[in-house]
Amino acid sequence: MRFKKVLFVILGCVGLALGAVGAVLPLLPAFPFLLLAAFCFAKSSERLHSWFTGTKLYKNNLESYVKGKGMTWKTKIRVMITVTLVMSVGFTMMMLKGIYVPCAILACVWVFHIVYFIFGVKTIKPKT
Repeated sequence: MRFKKVLFVILGCVGLALGAVGAVLPLLPAFPFLLLAAFCFAKSSERLHSWFTGTKLYKNNLESYVKGKGMTWKTKIRVMITVTLVMSVGFTMMMLKGIYVPCAILACVWVFHIVYFIFGVKTIKPKT
Protein backbone atom coordinates (compact mmCIF):
# COMPACT_ATOMS: atom_id res chain seq x y z
CA MET A 1 0.00 0.00 0.00
CA ARG A 2 2.85 2.40 0.79
CA PHE A 3 4.43 1.75 -2.64
CA LYS A 4 1.15 2.72 -4.30
CA LYS A 5 0.99 6.02 -2.39
CA VAL A 6 4.60 6.84 -3.29
CA LEU A 7 3.90 6.04 -6.95
CA PHE A 8 0.87 8.36 -6.93
CA VAL A 9 2.91 11.16 -5.31
CA ILE A 10 5.65 10.78 -7.95
CA LEU A 11 3.13 10.73 -10.82
CA GLY A 12 1.35 13.73 -9.27
CA CYS A 13 4.60 15.68 -9.08
CA VAL A 14 5.42 14.83 -12.70
CA GLY A 15 1.92 15.92 -13.75
CA LEU A 16 2.28 19.12 -11.75
CA ALA A 17 5.68 19.91 -13.30
CA LEU A 18 4.44 19.27 -16.86
CA GLY A 19 1.27 21.25 -16.13
CA ALA A 20 3.32 24.19 -14.88
CA VAL A 21 5.43 24.08 -18.04
CA GLY A 22 2.24 23.77 -20.11
CA ALA A 23 0.81 26.88 -18.46
CA VAL A 24 3.74 28.84 -19.92
CA LEU A 25 4.41 27.09 -23.26
CA PRO A 26 1.64 27.40 -25.84
CA LEU A 27 2.29 23.98 -27.45
CA LEU A 28 2.02 21.94 -24.24
CA PRO A 29 -1.42 22.08 -22.62
CA ALA A 30 -1.55 22.35 -18.85
CA PHE A 31 -4.99 20.79 -18.50
CA PRO A 32 -4.33 17.03 -18.90
CA PHE A 33 -1.21 17.12 -16.77
CA LEU A 34 -2.90 19.09 -14.01
CA LEU A 35 -5.82 16.67 -14.15
CA LEU A 36 -3.33 13.83 -13.70
CA ALA A 37 -1.77 15.66 -10.75
CA ALA A 38 -5.17 16.23 -9.13
CA PHE A 39 -6.10 12.57 -9.52
CA CYS A 40 -2.77 11.29 -8.20
CA PHE A 41 -2.67 13.69 -5.25
CA ALA A 42 -6.25 12.75 -4.34
CA LYS A 43 -5.27 9.07 -4.34
CA SER A 44 -2.05 9.57 -2.39
CA SER A 45 -2.66 12.16 0.32
CA GLU A 46 -5.48 14.41 1.47
CA ARG A 47 -2.91 17.02 2.51
CA LEU A 48 -1.26 17.11 -0.94
CA HIS A 49 -4.65 17.21 -2.64
CA SER A 50 -5.80 20.12 -0.46
CA TRP A 51 -2.58 22.00 -1.15
CA PHE A 52 -2.83 21.40 -4.90
CA THR A 53 -6.46 22.49 -5.17
CA GLY A 54 -5.52 25.72 -3.38
CA THR A 55 -2.81 26.69 -5.89
CA LYS A 56 -3.31 29.41 -8.49
CA LEU A 57 -2.23 26.94 -11.21
CA TYR A 58 -5.14 24.64 -10.33
CA LYS A 59 -7.65 27.45 -9.98
CA ASN A 60 -6.73 29.06 -13.32
CA ASN A 61 -6.58 25.88 -15.40
CA LEU A 62 -8.67 23.12 -13.87
CA GLU A 63 -11.12 24.32 -11.23
CA SER A 64 -13.93 25.32 -13.59
CA TYR A 65 -13.81 21.96 -15.39
CA VAL A 66 -13.71 19.93 -12.18
CA LYS A 67 -16.66 21.88 -10.80
CA GLY A 68 -18.61 21.07 -13.98
CA LYS A 69 -18.62 24.61 -15.34
CA GLY A 70 -16.57 23.88 -18.46
CA MET A 71 -13.50 25.22 -20.26
CA THR A 72 -12.65 28.24 -22.36
CA TRP A 73 -12.32 27.81 -26.12
CA LYS A 74 -8.62 28.58 -25.82
CA THR A 75 -8.10 25.70 -23.38
CA LYS A 76 -10.23 23.33 -25.44
CA ILE A 77 -8.27 24.13 -28.61
CA ARG A 78 -4.91 23.69 -26.86
CA VAL A 79 -5.96 20.27 -25.55
CA MET A 80 -7.33 19.17 -28.93
CA ILE A 81 -4.21 20.29 -30.81
CA THR A 82 -1.85 18.55 -28.43
CA VAL A 83 -3.78 15.29 -28.46
CA THR A 84 -4.01 15.47 -32.24
CA LEU A 85 -0.24 15.92 -32.54
CA VAL A 86 0.51 13.06 -30.15
CA MET A 87 -2.00 10.73 -31.81
CA SER A 88 -0.75 11.60 -35.29
CA VAL A 89 2.73 10.36 -34.36
CA GLY A 90 1.35 6.96 -33.37
CA PHE A 91 -0.97 6.91 -36.37
CA THR A 92 1.86 7.70 -38.78
CA MET A 93 4.16 5.07 -37.28
CA MET A 94 1.45 2.39 -37.55
CA MET A 95 0.60 3.39 -41.11
CA LEU A 96 4.26 3.12 -42.14
CA LYS A 97 4.38 -0.40 -40.70
CA GLY A 98 1.15 -1.35 -42.49
CA ILE A 99 -0.85 -1.90 -39.30
CA TYR A 100 -4.26 -0.67 -40.40
CA VAL A 101 -6.77 -1.95 -37.81
CA PRO A 102 -5.15 -0.10 -34.89
CA CYS A 103 -4.98 2.98 -37.14
CA ALA A 104 -8.73 2.80 -37.64
CA ILE A 105 -9.27 2.42 -33.88
CA LEU A 106 -6.96 5.36 -33.17
CA ALA A 107 -8.79 7.45 -35.77
CA CYS A 108 -12.12 6.65 -34.07
CA VAL A 109 -10.67 7.60 -30.66
CA TRP A 110 -9.40 10.86 -32.16
CA VAL A 111 -12.80 11.70 -33.67
CA PHE A 112 -14.52 10.91 -30.35
CA HIS A 113 -12.01 13.14 -28.56
CA ILE A 114 -12.69 16.08 -30.87
CA VAL A 115 -16.47 15.63 -30.72
CA TYR A 116 -16.36 15.33 -26.92
CA PHE A 117 -14.36 18.53 -26.44
CA ILE A 118 -16.49 20.50 -28.89
CA PHE A 119 -19.93 19.29 -27.79
CA GLY A 120 -19.47 17.45 -24.47
CA VAL A 121 -17.46 19.98 -22.49
CA LYS A 122 -19.26 23.23 -21.74
CA THR A 123 -17.65 26.37 -23.11
CA ILE A 124 -17.23 29.23 -20.68
CA LYS A 125 -16.10 32.79 -21.23
CA PRO A 126 -12.55 33.56 -20.10
CA LYS A 127 -12.09 35.43 -16.84
CA THR A 128 -11.23 39.06 -17.35
